[in-house]
Amino acid sequence: MKRIAFLVSGSGTNAENLIKRIQAGEILAIPALVISNKPGVTALEKAAALGVKTVVIDHKAYAERAAFDKALEECLESHKVDFVVLAGFMRVLTEGFVKKYYGRLINIHPALLPKFPGAHAIKDAWDAKAKETGVTVHFVDPGVDTGPVILQRKVPILPDDTLEILEARIHQVEYELYPEALKFGLSGKVKI
Repeated sequence: MKRIAFLVSGSGTNAENLIKRIQAGEILAIPALVISNKPGVTALEKAAALGVKTVVIDHKAYAERAAFDKALEECLESHKVDFVVLAGFMRVLTEGFVKKYYGRLINIHPALLPKFPGAHAIKDAWDAKAKETGVTVHFVDPGVDTGPVILQRKVPILPDDTLEILEARIHQVEYELYPEALKFGLSGKVKI
């Protein structure tokens, strides 16, 4: 079975959901570790509570992005990681790192890419008064939210929605779509 590392920066709800599904036997993999670029985030507590090893590689300890990514790469190699899942990881990875893990590095984004890339996708769709948005799981490439799509699902923006209601509905779709996409990614049936 493939060994997975989850990269996180915050609450870790997507990582938690995926780890629970792995532990329930729904996804055939080993949750090898959860790595955060920030100390003290809730994602680390959730992973530890599920019995998954946690590591902090604080990006603020590195003068440049390449040095941080090198430390990240060394950690992944030392834990014999086969596949990397970004789950609320709020760092842009260097081209060298992405090339090393290309095809084994996936991300989830709360919009129907290529619409609304970047860190504020839900609010951007809301502010644009879009009729729909969605969730995309994609392979990571050197761009920001530009990699090949694995799966997408639409989420309508309803007339009675508030931003908070829309966010909650998008998160529910994330919890359904990311496990499906991870299964595809791990199966080797999805080709870039």
